[in-house]
Amino acid sequence: MKFSLFDESKSLEVIELFRKVFSESEGQAEGQVIADFVTNLIATTASQDLIGCTAEINQTVVGCIFFSRLTVPSGQNAFILSPVAISSDMQRTGIGQKLINYGLDHLRSLNVNLAFTYGDPSYYSKTGFEQISEHVVKAPCPLSQPIGWLAQSLDGQVIEPMAGPTKCVEALNDPGLW
Repeated sequence: MKFSLFDESKSLEVIELFRKVFSESEGQAEGQVIADFVTNLIATTASQDLIGCTAEINQTVVGCIFFSRLTVPSGQNAFILSPVAISSDMQRTGIGQKLINYGLDHLRSLNVNLAFTYGDPSYYSKTGFEQISEHVVKAPCPLSQPIGWLAQSLDGQVIEPMAGPTKCVEALNDPGLW
């Protein structure tokens, strides 16, 4: 297993991984929505605002995650994890957690203060994310499942309540994804 930062030469392989994984779990329409989102995320997000990480076996991508910049009212350096895909036949093997931890360690090396995500609390809590109220930090778009708004401090500081809106990158600024 090789973990590395996303290389744009792997874009088509990564987009197909997301399409396939989400089509198998959520249906073909959702698979296409996520593939389109990843395509847009890669194409329109400035390099300093996007960090991708991949897991490869025998030079084949079996997992990929993306962190994109999240502007928070406190001015702290923050990123949001979305989306995550692990090849269906490799799920439940720990690759996802290892890949997320690899990404979080990379964020720490860049002096990122906060990481957010929006998803299943029981899954993401395994990598240090905790539920957070929008009274502490507001999500950039209305949440269809507020229980899934999660965050963690990467610098050991308590996440203090922040007054004001947050802003995500343009590709993620789609209420249909939230």
